[in-house]
Formats: sequence, C-alpha cells, structure tokens
Amino acid sequence: MVRKRIVVHGRVQGVGFRYHVYQQALRLGIHGWVKNLPDGTVEIDAEGPASRMEPFVEAVKKGSPASKVTHLDIRDAEPAGFQQFEIRY
Repeated sequence: MVRKRIVVHGRVQGVGFRYHVYQQALRLGIHGWVKNLPDGTVEIDAEGPASRMEPFVEAVKKGSPASKVTHLDIRDAEPAGFQQFEIRY
C-alpha cells in the first residue's frame, strides 16, 4: 500500500472535480478523501496498491471535463488504513 497527499491547482472548484476524483477512486479501489480548500485548490489524501496509484494520479491530472488542472503537489505519506473514499465538505 502507498499513500499520496495531493494538492491540485488550477480551475478545480465548482466544476465537478471532487466527484470526478471520487469516481476514479471507486473505479481503481483507492481509499481516502478529497476536499476543497479555502485558497481554491483541492486536497486529496489517497492510499491503495502501488499498481493502482499511478493510474489514479493520472486521472487526477486529467481532471473532470470542465476543470483545468495546472499542477499537482504530491507528497508520500505512511499508509493510514482508510476503509473507503469520501468527499469531505
């Protein structure tokens, strides 16, 4: 299991981006959460098998149809044992 803390920059709020991330996490078996931050970025805390994390990060980079991701800040972290993926408010 690997865990990634990701901050997504660009036009990523109000464009269905969190729901897109949620759908990709369910599709790939990734657990954790996604939430909007006050500065207009989106934070993701995700963990799962290393073989599934790379496609998940690529899906995050691509974004939802209405979003425009400019860059990602990614940090590795120790696995936390998340049991599901959720959208946080």
